[in-house]
Amino acid sequence: MNFPAHFVWGAATSAFQIEGAAFDDGRAPSIWDTFCRTEGAIQDASNGDVACDHYHRLEEDLDLMKSLGLQAYRFSMSWSRVRPDGHTAWNEKGLDFYDRLIDGLLSRGIAPYMTLYHWDLPQALQDKGGWASRDTVQHFVEYAVAMAERYADRVASIATFNEPWIVATLGHELGIFAPGVKDRRVAAQVSHHLLLAHGQAVRAMRAAGATLPLGIVLNQGPVFPASDSDGDRAKALHDDGHLIRWYMDPLFRGSYPADIIAHLGADAPQVQPGDMEVIATPIDFLGLNYYTRSIVGVEPREHGPEVEVTDMGWEVYPTGLTELLVRLQADYSPPPIYITENGAAYPDGPDADGHVHDTRRSEYLRRHIGAVLDAIDAGVDVRGYFVWSLFDNFEWAFGYSKRFGIVWVDYDTQQRIPKDSAFWYRDFVAGQMARQAANTP
Repeated sequence: MNFPAHFVWGAATSAFQIEGAAFDDGRAPSIWDTFCRTEGAIQDASNGDVACDHYHRLEEDLDLMKSLGLQAYRFSMSWSRVRPDGHTAWNEKGLDFYDRLIDGLLSRGIAPYMTLYHWDLPQALQDKGGWASRDTVQHFVEYAVAMAERYADRVASIATFNEPWIVATLGHELGIFAPGVKDRRVAAQVSHHLLLAHGQAVRAMRAAGATLPLGIVLNQGPVFPASDSDGDRAKALHDDGHLIRWYMDPLFRGSYPADIIAHLGADAPQVQPGDMEVIATPIDFLGLNYYTRSIVGVEPREHGPEVEVTDMGWEVYPTGLTELLVRLQADYSPPPIYITENGAAYPDGPDADGHVHDTRRSEYLRRHIGAVLDAIDAGVDVRGYFVWSLFDNFEWAFGYSKRFGIVWVDYDTQQRIPKDSAFWYRDFVAGQMARQAANTP
């Protein structure tokens, strides 16, 4: 494989999943701290209080990133660490942590890619209505501007939100993620407020002088009908509308898909004049998180024994990434795309010699990276790829039972052991860099 010059290779994490230090240096609870204490919410009854203890092991982790040859590192901010109640006083100790993270990355030749929101709303704002309240939109905009004013001169880009579909659907309709609400009407309004907050924040950061690339990160994957029956095809179109078109249409066409609005009926979001124009504010990049495809039908469907799946039960389908990218390019002509998450959970652990031989993960990465190159060859402007995840970590409602990392973490001792996939990725990226250097006049 031979990727274009200046293609970015990195790994990704999120604040709540790795930082720990939940009650240190002025950090206040987020909705995930609260959700973790809801009986039955987390599969193994765990929480993010310590996680990977990244907050206290920053220098060690930065050295590890450098040893693995990462060009870039995508991280998220903890809103409740830097502004504990979400809207009044700033916490200098929290802000200083991200100064040290960013400066430490730069000093090691690693480009910092910032995400402002990866699902961890300050609990104090949830107590005032959370994302169901339009007031939270303004609080997010203030937060975004402050983060841009402090860090924009040192980070490579800023993404406003990570996977708003997760926040709205899993958090507010199905209730299996924080804050655990089960109300379709609320979920639809939350999705609108997230998109509105994104558009307003992009405008406000630019008005405040930010000149770096600004964008958003969406989780997407192609949706296929289980058969050619009218019912299965309708189900696939419906699910595609909720997962892909509900977010891509307003961002790039300035309107919600009519079929999904009709389906929601009285539960459709309340949209004020001017909202859609704000949501459609041009962005500089689109982040895409891809893990698998969906095959759906009128009747519930399970994978057959012949289908290769990860520890999450997700089908391994690299071609879906190519199909998704080509489809989005044709339908929306988006700005440059970054694959901001891609990876697989497997339960591989250390052997007697302390090595983690996760061959399936290395092969997963190789095949999906190849799928990205296929999309580039088909004319899609993809600029970078970030492995999910750098570390095994707190995997939300699954607790610590699923391991996505290319670095194995012993949660009792906090020992880090790079897996074989980490070395594969390190050597692959080094090879790409060598090719680029050889082709540079």
